[in-house]
Amino acid sequence: MDYIAPHILALDDDADIRKVLRDYLSAQDYRVSVVARGKEMLSVLGSEPVDLLLLDLRLPGENGLELARRVREISQVPILILSGQSDEADRVMGLELAADDYVTKPFSPRELLARIRALLRRAQAAAAVVSADEQTRAYRFVGWELNLRLHRLTSAGGHLIPLTNSEFSLLCAFLSAPQRVLSRDQLLERSRLHSLEVYDRSIDVTILRLRRKIEADPSNPTLLTTERGAGYIFNATVSVLR
Repeated sequence: MDYIAPHILALDDDADIRKVLRDYLSAQDYRVSVVARGKEMLSVLGSEPVDLLLLDLRLPGENGLELARRVREISQVPILILSGQSDEADRVMGLELAADDYVTKPFSPRELLARIRALLRRAQAAAAVVSADEQTRAYRFVGWELNLRLHRLTSAGGHLIPLTNSEFSLLCAFLSAPQRVLSRDQLLERSRLHSLEVYDRSIDVTILRLRRKIEADPSNPTLLTTERGAGYIFNATVSVLR
């Protein structure tokens, strides 16, 4: 099969930054499209496959956060935010809304490249998990059932248990690999949760919330347990319904 270079789309109103992004990333064997306006970005996303989006939050006359939200409504493409040093609030909001990572301006091209490669690897791993999950209708464990198509968790007593998107994604990751120790990096890849400095405890927080919903005694968990220094393990037999 012929190699197809990943397609990176970059939105930035600064012509110099667009040139740097195009020249540097093209030299790294990526296919690069650069645009200056949100309308152009949405047009490219709607007309051809894009593997990763670089999105400047500070755009004259446009709301970068709103653009990120609109992108996420139509696509699961990884989004890497470009932001100023003083834009921490916007970065956090962007991550909560839609984005997967960020770099601050002025940025190091080498750091940007490393983050792009990490996001693309994570997206490929997640796609493999999604492909497997598409063949699965539901998981069952100790009387519980997680319906993947309906995003519905039902307790052993028949009660519907509401899950946030991150809780659902993380539980899917555990149920697809039961009785195996999963590191934080593996869980981040499988669940597509943020793996950023500001979210370096996001896995732990989400697991605490899951324990409150599925454990008989969340303070003494038996299903979702910690393997100190290694990660977490889902301690139950899981059956797959196709």
